[in-house]
Amino acid sequence: MKLQPDKADVQILTAHGPGWVAVNGERVAHSVVVGSRDERQAWECESFEDLDARHFDVLAGMRPEVVIFGSGSRIRFPRPAWIAPLVKQGVGVETMDTAAACRTYNILAGEGRHVVVALLIEPEAAEKA
Repeated sequence: MKLQPDKADVQILTAHGPGWVAVNGERVAHSVVVGSRDERQAWECESFEDLDARHFDVLAGMRPEVVIFGSGSRIRFPRPAWIAPLVKQGVGVETMDTAAACRTYNILAGEGRHVVVALLIEPEAAEKA
């Protein structure tokens, strides 16, 4: 699905599909962290089962206002212990499927919020497409 913002002064997610997202038009086929202050890095996980507290510690270190966790093709919530450092900092944490996370990130980033989206991109979904 192609996503078209009115105007983009920040890094945006321009499209998504099974097994990939596009960041400012560049296709990314691995899990990724994207932030509204030009943060972008690979997120070293290929499945929900790979996740642990270390993955969310990286997000806490970015000190955003809000973290959106795109949990793949379906909603799966992180364990409370994983997000505890974010909660302790007063960071809002929202979990949704990856498609909804892309749309929500674009809206919040477009409003000038310091938002970080962590997108779980599942390779097995790409193989089915």
